[in-house]
Amino acid sequence: MPKYVIERDIPGAGKLSADDLRAISQKSCGVLGGLGPQIQWLHSYVTDDRVYCVYIAPNEELVLEHARQGGFPANRVSRVANIIDPTTAE
Repeated sequence: MPKYVIERDIPGAGKLSADDLRAISQKSCGVLGGLGPQIQWLHSYVTDDRVYCVYIAPNEELVLEHARQGGFPANRVSRVANIIDPTTAE
């Protein structure tokens, strides 16, 4: 199943409180539950003004539907072509 990286422009994201992040996560999980098992949220990276989320989904349209239903921005959705790490050099 394809992986996607979703770039979300959220000014001040890095200053969100633990309670804010919990509420956002709960909203996301609620929407995912309604969309069914084909879409999974793996994890997200929160930076100063953006959140980068990694999802597994059959297509980009389902990723965008999650964003629409959750009220989350999805400024850029990119399908992961490959994954590399230090072991790739071996």
